[in-house]
Amino acid sequence: MTESKPWLKLYPKEIPAAIDYSFESVQKYLQDSAENFPDKAALHFMGKEMTYKQLNEDAIKLAGYLQEHIGIAKDDRVAIMLPNTPQAVISYFAVLMAGGIVVQTNPLYTERELEYQMKDSGAKAIITLDILYPRVTKVMQHTELKHTIITAIKDYLPFPKNLVYPYIQKKQYGIVVKVKHKGNSHLLSEILKMEPLELTKYGINPEEDLALLQYTGGTTGSPKGVMLTHKNLMANTTMSEKWIYKRKPGEDTLLGIVPFFHVYGMTVCMLLSVKMACKLLIMPKFDALDTLKAIHKYRPTLFPGAPTIYIGLLNHPDLQKYDLSSIDACISGSAPLPVEVQQKFEEITKGKLVEGYGLSEASPVTHANFLWDVERVKGSIGVPYPDTDARIISLETGEALTAGEIGEIVVKGPQIMKGYWNRPEETADALKDGWLHTGDLGYMDEKGFFYVVDRKKDMIIAGGYNIYPREIEEVLYEHPAVLEVVAAGVPDPYRGETVKAYIVLKDGAAVTQEEMNQYARKYLAAYKVPRLYEFRKELPKTAVGKILRRTLVEEEKQKIDEENKKHA
Repeated sequence: MTESKPWLKLYPKEIPAAIDYSFESVQKYLQDSAENFPDKAALHFMGKEMTYKQLNEDAIKLAGYLQEHIGIAKDDRVAIMLPNTPQAVISYFAVLMAGGIVVQTNPLYTERELEYQMKDSGAKAIITLDILYPRVTKVMQHTELKHTIITAIKDYLPFPKNLVYPYIQKKQYGIVVKVKHKGNSHLLSEILKMEPLELTKYGINPEEDLALLQYTGGTTGSPKGVMLTHKNLMANTTMSEKWIYKRKPGEDTLLGIVPFFHVYGMTVCMLLSVKMACKLLIMPKFDALDTLKAIHKYRPTLFPGAPTIYIGLLNHPDLQKYDLSSIDACISGSAPLPVEVQQKFEEITKGKLVEGYGLSEASPVTHANFLWDVERVKGSIGVPYPDTDARIISLETGEALTAGEIGEIVVKGPQIMKGYWNRPEETADALKDGWLHTGDLGYMDEKGFFYVVDRKKDMIIAGGYNIYPREIEEVLYEHPAVLEVVAAGVPDPYRGETVKAYIVLKDGAAVTQEEMNQYARKYLAAYKVPRLYEFRKELPKTAVGKILRRTLVEEEKQKIDEENKKHA
């Protein structure tokens, strides 16, 4: 086995190559933690805590209401359109307890995006915030949505924050939404005051039954609903638990900043936290100063995040005022982790920060670097998780390549999706003989460490040369003035495409295009050096902090189209 999976020779003895799973249903994680750690704090939100016993009881109440009053039966889809809040966790487990399938919905969605996802998923009900209720009502008539469950941020705030928050909300959003608990509009606060109803128990086949429809970002067309089974999610959560083998159930506080509606935040924050009976320190959005204060005060030990989050903390002017030494382990996902960021973060916290890799179709994690006891390799996404196979295949022939050769990364394992919702052709394109074709280009070294060079669709072909944006970004990130950078291929009449770098500078820093150009020429072959630079105050990002390279490319194409129209 170690010949075809050389990385297994690297595994510390504490990480098993194969795991003995006990697949049931995802809600079993909450039931087990409520039984084994009933009085332990499960959630901490803005100064208020809830025990595992309370969390489980609230989820059961909502599940009973979903069945009895909303008519949710096995395999019905229920959308959850909430930021990171206690209600998001309660709702997630309640939908599963009711036999439903969760549809994770980004609260930042526009009406058009929301309508598309509700139509595509066929969701019968949606759980959302009061301030989002007007947006939901506008799309309901065009979808199968029949019921809305409404909650408010203030419902889970401690006194006196719960009294003050409505005024803050009005100032921030300019609206106050008042909804009554009647008809097809239901208030979560009223539901949780009721006596629990007896639940209809549905038999779950973990391998076949869906727990989740997780919509992809839609960078390559309309978003697709990734079908993730109970087995998929339980396998990936268990793999993550084995990876952090020095941490024990019931002992940790996990910082939950990555959005739970994103697959990474859902698995590596929410599900892992509940499985390991951690205290989940919930933050509804990333704010660097608030995060520094929370780490200093509440002492989290586990901190899954994205590179933009760690960069934001490291570059905050008040960083030195806060003690971050409680942090023991961080796995960074969603985007490449610059080596400079990793090194600086570890120096300050004395904890470990490593890069992982995954995608929605894999629940999401397939690779990670080792946190402890094993050498780490700069710039690598690490090695495959337990029970996970990976290889590099030729783009031309589909055959497996040898160490060092660049091709497409394909992966296989129990965390790989069942397919795309109602899209058999696209499922067949992505899944071949059990192998998920990731669309990412990379290579494996002789030891079994994997490297991503870029997405197939992001590779820049300039003057016949293949150029990988990540290589350029790694170099530019090392410039002392650079806070964030993304490289992209933009249209060029002579070279086909040319390299453009979009840069956000650190506060107070100043640098010219010519200085950046001279710097890049020291470390990059001439054909890789950006021909164009654009300095920006910020870069477009997803909710989880991934920089949207394609958005920048589309902007560039629009500019060219407009110029062409002027001269036509």
